Amino acid sequence: MSGPEHARDATPRTATPTSPLRVVVCGTRFGQVYLSALRRAPDRYRLAGVVARGGTRSVALAEEYGVPLYSSVDQLPADVDIACVVVSSGVGGGQGTAMARRLMERGVHVLQEHPVHPAELADCLRTARATGTQYLLNTFYPHVEPVRRFVAAARRLVELRTPVFVDAMCAVQVSFDLLDILGEIFGGVRPWSLTPPAAAGGRPLTAVDAVVAGVPLTLRVENRMEPGDDSTSLFLHRVTVGTDAGNLTLVNTHGPVVWSPVPRTAPDAVGRFRPGPGAGAEVLGPAGAPSWKAVLEEVWPDGVLHALDELAGRIAEGADPLSAAGRHLSVAQAWQELTGALGFPQEACPAPGSPLTAAELLGDLG
Repeated sequence: MSGPEHARDATPRTATPTSPLRVVVCGTRFGQVYLSALRRAPDRYRLAGVVARGGTRSVALAEEYGVPLYSSVDQLPADVDIACVVVSSGVGGGQGTAMARRLMERGVHVLQEHPVHPAELADCLRTARATGTQYLLNTFYPHVEPVRRFVAAARRLVELRTPVFVDAMCAVQVSFDLLDILGEIFGGVRPWSLTPPAAAGGRPLTAVDAVVAGVPLTLRVENRMEPGDDSTSLFLHRVTVGTDAGNLTLVNTHGPVVWSPVPRTAPDAVGRFRPGPGAGAEVLGPAGAPSWKAVLEEVWPDGVLHALDELAGRIAEGADPLSAAGRHLSVAQAWQELTGALGFPQEACPAPGSPLTAAELLGDLG
């Protein structure tokens, strides 16, 4: 069912310290993660509705969560504080950015899922400032706990030692947030440059030589997708930050994080190798990665809450929407240049195979 038409003024609403912020979720594909997140924090956020076109999935989710289903942002009641816009922006052929701007014009603060074209991002930030609302681009993966752990350690590493290189892999659909991860580590992506890659020629990975924050970057991108489905890939992210002291690696988007010191030997008087100090490699945090069940039910929803908490903090402070937006603007511009150089994604072939476990790989060795 759809909600009734409601008039509202354009004055942003701020919840009292004891009242949860009222949130609507726009879009129900990846928006399912946002719905799950809100269920985990009822003391801070209250789901006030779903905005969608009224398909079977949207109807079912609205019924499951016990909230109204609205077909338009103009139908929203006057007491909505935040809208999570999880609808494709213009770069994905969707109306997400237009929806975000309309919401802010109605006095609703916005958390918008990436990617967003740099011109659209600038428009949203100007709209936020003009309407007295807050707008935050959610690059998503930098908010999930394993990536936050990696970023915190990498920041400390480049403070202590000299960065020498970055080696990274990603699927093209998560290349925006890969650049934002690097921007968080180095305090921005500039100076940024890239050398246009050679034609992929049917190879599954396209290699790109670039410079990020003045550090040489070797990037390999799986610029392939299954027709009609941008959610499948052979992997998401893998990142290594190399320094004169050793290398810090995010093995997978969801961990583990591994520190590998530069190998040291100390020959004795006759030239026999003697081990230097320290371990060959150390894991920062859990030695493994969470199950996909835990990722979907805990890690990703908690990442959404981390982004929402950042937005809520900005609302409470009455911050200038343009403050701290410089990194996202430069990331969006770098991403536009990167994807332009990569060209249109190829068709993924073969399709991802059936699941395979580590136990099966070990075989008799296990």
